[in-house]
Amino acid sequence: MRPLPRPLPRPRAAVFALYLLAVAGAAAGVGWYALRDGLAKLSDRAEADLSLAADQLTGQLERFRELAVLLTDHPVLAPLAETGTGDAAAAGRLLLKEADRTGSDEILLLDRSGTIIASSRASDMGLHDPTLATVFAQAMHGTLGFSHAVGGDRKRVFLYAAPVFGAAGPAVGAVVVRLDAGRIEAPSRGDAQTVFFTDARGVVFVTNRSELLFSARPPAPAPYPSFGLAYPAALLRPFPAFRAHRPFGHDLWWMAAGPYLPRLGLHLTRPLPVVEMQGEILVDALPTVEVAGLQAAVAAAVGLVFGAVLVALGERRRALAARLETEARLTTQLEHRVEERTQALSDAVDRLQNEVQERMEAEAALKRAQAELLRAGKLSALGQMSAGISHELNQPLMAIRSYAENGAAFLARSQPDRAAENLGRIGDLAGRMGRIIRALRAFARQEVEGVADVDLTAVVTAALELTEPRLRQEGVTLHWTPPPAPVLVKGGEVRLQQVLVNLVANALDAMAGREDRVLTLDIRPGAPVRLMVRDTGSGIAEPERIFDPFYSTKEVGQSEGMGLGLAISDRIIQSFGGRILARNRDGGGAEFTVELPPAAAGGAA
Repeated sequence: MRPLPRPLPRPRAAVFALYLLAVAGAAAGVGWYALRDGLAKLSDRAEADLSLAADQLTGQLERFRELAVLLTDHPVLAPLAETGTGDAAAAGRLLLKEADRTGSDEILLLDRSGTIIASSRASDMGLHDPTLATVFAQAMHGTLGFSHAVGGDRKRVFLYAAPVFGAAGPAVGAVVVRLDAGRIEAPSRGDAQTVFFTDARGVVFVTNRSELLFSARPPAPAPYPSFGLAYPAALLRPFPAFRAHRPFGHDLWWMAAGPYLPRLGLHLTRPLPVVEMQGEILVDALPTVEVAGLQAAVAAAVGLVFGAVLVALGERRRALAARLETEARLTTQLEHRVEERTQALSDAVDRLQNEVQERMEAEAALKRAQAELLRAGKLSALGQMSAGISHELNQPLMAIRSYAENGAAFLARSQPDRAAENLGRIGDLAGRMGRIIRALRAFARQEVEGVADVDLTAVVTAALELTEPRLRQEGVTLHWTPPPAPVLVKGGEVRLQQVLVNLVANALDAMAGREDRVLTLDIRPGAPVRLMVRDTGSGIAEPERIFDPFYSTKEVGQSEGMGLGLAISDRIIQSFGGRILARNRDGGGAEFTVELPPAAAGGAA
């Protein structure tokens, strides 16, 4: 029989027990710190996601609020609400057009008695609907009415009511915009985080998870304080959270509501007084808790392994106390391993430094490539304009030669007045050539990157001087009226010229072969300043892809480039803090709008 192991001596057993307690305490401390740090970081991310979702909701509702306010001053609607005279059919068509354009569920025009006198669609909603009656009453008091509720068709709706003021001052009617809450929340239904918005009674009204819709936390929801309506009893259901904890001041909810809601969720709230709601978010906290537990387990395992190693070493030392040579060899091996690990760490640091250097060099190469790409775009534009500009310079030169010969002949005939007239024409032609050369020199020079105050009118004028030969050659009608005063924007003069030359060249390409060729440029001061370039070409086939690199609708083999012009222009305008928008015009053709931040007051051109 094998002998039974001898029990540990009491002092050693006590030390072993104390060590186990220390390992357990260290593991608990590691898990506690990991959980606290993980929940803090998770809370920061959730706060940012909730803020973004709240801004999206309020931003979308703000569009419909502005729509209601803007429609109150419409020349078709205001007289109809005030006097009852006007074209109700035209008002209905206007409201239908605006409803289709903005995605509104319905737009109504009510007179002072609450009668619907125009609507975007046939509707039986009138003042018998308490929701509409409430916002209409607010509007008739001269304020902007707002409400959200479940309509008679069980559809969740938001309503805005803007007062229509009469000539005497008081409100004579109201424009009511009714929008479907489901359309507002639709873009966020695929988000990873669970976001929902509750009203004053705790009922979930807008959410990206259908499992939470119309759920309410105790106590039971009370009627709306503003118009006394309660939700239909068949729609309400209890909130699926069944237990809550608050570790480190964070609100954690245990839930059982299907695969699309977290089992353990970190809950954050954000008040939204503008829309009379509270934004809430649930972020899956179970991975954070599991990671903290795993780190605690790893710490415990490391402590136990370390303790086992210490015990084994102690036993070995006692068993091999007489064998000093073996102990010295083991010590040497341990030192060798430490040196190897140190060398490996040093090698890793060297590799990391090399990678950092390589990435810095790659970034510098990328910047150089971007600069070369801009320069290539500029040289391409100069190449396309070279034939027309050569003609523009050659024609004045030939005329100068002719006028010089005529002037010499007139002097020989003792006709100094006629000679002076020819010399004056020579001066005008020389001035015209000088302007063309100055524009070319300014366009071709290498501009130092940076943002300064630039006169947008001067930029447009210089760009049109460069493209004037092609405009005249292709028979394009130009509509351009410079503003009476300089319009200063933030940007770079040469890069703005490159963007505008590219937009004008694209417009000319789009109008090639068409009978009606009209190019229109328009500057609209404001914040931001808008420069609009319109053409009568074939329009944009895919507006959503127009600014993608290497995307082009031109046939292969043409000399217009590789589809980088608009992508480069978009990057240039973004570097100024602006943007380029593209759309197809209703009457045909395309419209590009360049939005730029205005210069600060008192800025130099």
